[in-house]
Amino acid sequence: MTLTSSNYQFIYTPHHKPNQLICGHGQTAIITGWTVRQSIAKKLNPEDYAVIGNLYSPTRGISPLIRNLLANPHVRFLVILDATKEDKNAGGCQCLLDFLERGFTQGKSDTGRDIWFINSEITGYIDIEIDGNALETLRQSIDYQLATSIKEAVNYVQEFSQQNDRKPWGEPLTFPITESTPTVLPGPRYGHRIEGKTIAETWVKILHRIKTTGTIRPTQYGQWQELIDLTAIVTNEPLNFYFPSPNYLPIKREFINDYIGQILDDAPQKEGVKYTYGQRLRSWFERDQIKQAIDKLISDKDSSRVVMSLWDVKDYENNDSPPCLNHIWVRIVDNELSLTATFRSNDMFSAWPANAMGLRELQQHIRKEINNKSNHNFQLGPLIIISQSAHIYSDCWEHADKVIETEYSRICQEITYNDPSGSFLISIKDNHIIVEHITPGSGELVNCYSGKTARKLYQQIADTSPSLEIKHAIYLGTELQKAEICLVKKLDSYQQDKPLII
Repeated sequence: MTLTSSNYQFIYTPHHKPNQLICGHGQTAIITGWTVRQSIAKKLNPEDYAVIGNLYSPTRGISPLIRNLLANPHVRFLVILDATKEDKNAGGCQCLLDFLERGFTQGKSDTGRDIWFINSEITGYIDIEIDGNALETLRQSIDYQLATSIKEAVNYVQEFSQQNDRKPWGEPLTFPITESTPTVLPGPRYGHRIEGKTIAETWVKILHRIKTTGTIRPTQYGQWQELIDLTAIVTNEPLNFYFPSPNYLPIKREFINDYIGQILDDAPQKEGVKYTYGQRLRSWFERDQIKQAIDKLISDKDSSRVVMSLWDVKDYENNDSPPCLNHIWVRIVDNELSLTATFRSNDMFSAWPANAMGLRELQQHIRKEINNKSNHNFQLGPLIIISQSAHIYSDCWEHADKVIETEYSRICQEITYNDPSGSFLISIKDNHIIVEHITPGSGELVNCYSGKTARKLYQQIADTSPSLEIKHAIYLGTELQKAEICLVKKLDSYQQDKPLII
């Protein structure tokens, strides 16, 4: 701290997530939940506060917050803003308040790791490496107030600033952090395709792909593991959404009921709230783009111009968090209404399931409105989400690994034989291996291959059928090798899908 003409001027030194904080020179920390931190900062002088920061998650956000407070013992006051629906849905502010009021006990996280468990109805964790006595000292040393509006928060901060002459409660404290580095396997740098029947199934496959081959990169928010241009296709999500039991998704059904409105409904400008996707779609550009999409497809079902844009060129200027969802395209193909959405940046662990369910609801809404207002009877097609930066933040790696461990192998065991590239019938005739390529469903013959070696045949098939699913291609390799063995040994026993008898 430094001495000024009137009082002490404190310097807040963040050790964790510094790029996400606004630092000042006072003794009050302001926790804003999901409310935009700049909306409070602009109403205060830097001398009024020590730091302003968001608390997005009670399981991942409270530990770095507390670590920073322990490292800056001159902070003697806390203002917790729990104002918006988004704040309450996230639960971080209430959980932090419960830590201050109710304390904590030792327990285990949902991944089995030892942690301090906050005594709250909302699940919240604190790293076990932080000394329990230090946590108790912090609880006893900070005065706090809960605010339910920005105006109320500003008033509390200004009241506390009149007391900005308290001595620090102790010396700065730092504690070790247990970190793990994932094992990354080689893989393509750009362009990845994942398909699943439901959002939940597709999400698990996404987590596995990122954690297996994603590149670890530094960002302004810490490390993340990332794939570039990941396309996820959901084919059969039910109308009322599938939630597994037990629910391994990072969201609950009650949250989705609120979140859907953020995509479908317009919203007035509200202080502290950046925007909602619904606002961008309904009124941001002085057009209701959802209505435009519906009207266009009613008049021209074959149109490829049904585009909704959420990116504003002004987002380049003075915007702390421009929208991640940028582009939506709706198309009718073979009487199916599909929706393709593009995210420039996508948190695949915490946000993607909610994003997908919200977009699926938008897709259902558009289809229902078209069918109700016209003679069309469109079916619901796939949901396609292109995540240009598909990433998992480092503080979610452990949680992602747990989901993969418990769910991925089960999903892989659910074998299907519905390759859209078709099927292949293998036989031996006239001292040659014959492979007939037939279409899915109707079984129409579209190609025929003939040869004496598995290598020659699989190379031909790979060249002419590049969209073969991986498991199908590997299966064909084993069957062709069996056929070659029979041919070389002059056996009459080759039968596709049957054990080889020698």
